[in-house]
Amino acid sequence: MRDGRKQVRKYPRVNNLLLLSDPTRARALAQVIEKLAPEHPVKIVHVCGTHEATITEHGLRRFLPDNVEVLEGPGCPVCVTPTRDIDAAVKIARKGAILCTFGDMTRVPGTEMTLADARADGADVRVVLSAAEAVNIARHTDREVVFFGVGFETTTPMTAAILLDDPPPNLSVIVSHKLIPPAMTALLDLPDNRISAYLAPGHVSVIIGEYPYVPFPRDYGIPTVIGGFEPLDILYAVALILRQIKEASPKVENGYPRAVKPEGNRRALELIGRVFAPTDVVWRGIGTISQSGLRLRDEFAQFDARVRFGVTGEEGEETVPGCRCPDVLTARAVPTDCPLFRTTCTPLHPIGPCMVGVEAACNIWYRYGGRPKL
Repeated sequence: MRDGRKQVRKYPRVNNLLLLSDPTRARALAQVIEKLAPEHPVKIVHVCGTHEATITEHGLRRFLPDNVEVLEGPGCPVCVTPTRDIDAAVKIARKGAILCTFGDMTRVPGTEMTLADARADGADVRVVLSAAEAVNIARHTDREVVFFGVGFETTTPMTAAILLDDPPPNLSVIVSHKLIPPAMTALLDLPDNRISAYLAPGHVSVIIGEYPYVPFPRDYGIPTVIGGFEPLDILYAVALILRQIKEASPKVENGYPRAVKPEGNRRALELIGRVFAPTDVVWRGIGTISQSGLRLRDEFAQFDARVRFGVTGEEGEETVPGCRCPDVLTARAVPTDCPLFRTTCTPLHPIGPCMVGVEAACNIWYRYGGRPKL
């Protein structure tokens, strides 16, 4: 500069990273997608609410050819939590325990009521932001404190960590954690699934890495691409998928290398393996999926809230007549296919679980106008 002072850049340095919401690059990727798209229909399924939020909020489907569709599968942990788990949580809360859970879980219907209903009826149900917050509550009370552990591989390490860190004796856990790859397999085994490829979830993949997805291209011939969450991340992943289809070379491909390592997060996986073991569990709207959930290992059985309180949940009604949540959760319908969507079923009055959580397809489409294409 003329006065010899160090020049201050007007714009930040990006170090060769994409500006991940750049419309110019988005249009360029759209042109690549158009060239790579085959003539036959392509159905890409993702299993992540954050992917759906980005796709819908930014209207990314407008960049796709008419014969390429992207649908959300069972990517919302709130949506797939079965009534029996919610019933158990309600019963425990009504027995006098402090029931700690994440915010969306308070409004998911059980057989007779939600946790929010139980709280209105006098139960002590508290919304927490982490498992560690429930531990802190337990350390400052003589009452029993129960953490309702919900979520996929992304949140499971935190539940494992609190149980490995000398938890207070008045703390216990309702385990409702689930595993994504078995659910992806279950979708492929459904009749008439028409799934052409998977857009694998970035958050989960940070934990589990690339290897658990290998069976999809190997055994089913399904291209599987791990994608990030910015608009260009998703368009880039779609382009990689279409290239695999064009070249007839299905494989696992990492389109999110800045966050996902091939081996995943080994420390997090170690925590999960020390505390939990796989087990068969029910996914709401789908049914029982083999080895798709987690249970406490025997050495941690004393922290099982169901055993501590002698409580189980009944197999209740999972869906309301007319509700198409099961079809939405299995990527066989979109929210606007449901006759209840935006009429009797809204975020303020959810009929099905797909309208409850912020990662749920119906809730997302309601908030962003239900715009599959613009």
